[in-house]
Amino acid sequence: MKNEIFWLVSTIIVSSLFWVPYILDRIFEHKLIPALRNPNRDSRPKSQWANRLMYAHENAVENMVLFAPLVILVLYLDLSTSATITAAMIYFYARVAHVLLYTFGVPYLRTLAYFVGWLAQLYLAIIVLSSFT
Repeated sequence: MKNEIFWLVSTIIVSSLFWVPYILDRIFEHKLIPALRNPNRDSRPKSQWANRLMYAHENAVENMVLFAPLVILVLYLDLSTSATITAAMIYFYARVAHVLLYTFGVPYLRTLAYFVGWLAQLYLAIIVLSSFT
């Protein structure tokens, strides 16, 4: 059975790959050796899609700090149900959709995808908090 850990690890793996297209874009823009040097933190890709992907990647990493502990707490507290597994799965797909929609510059739907992922996290948080009442 696929559980919350499967979706957590899947989210970690896909998030760890989000940087690949924008570094390839940077290599294309600057050539290999300059792209491999330590860039200035404020140096953003020239391609708008790569710039958006960089921001989406940063957002995915920032949200992992919220999602991972919630999944671990659900499992540690033995609160796993089909609903918590579904919430973890929804979070995964919402994050993938968010990155794709952000990269391709699709407003509104990008925000909706982010909100759906946030709701999945909120659900997990409510499950954890309700176990203490």
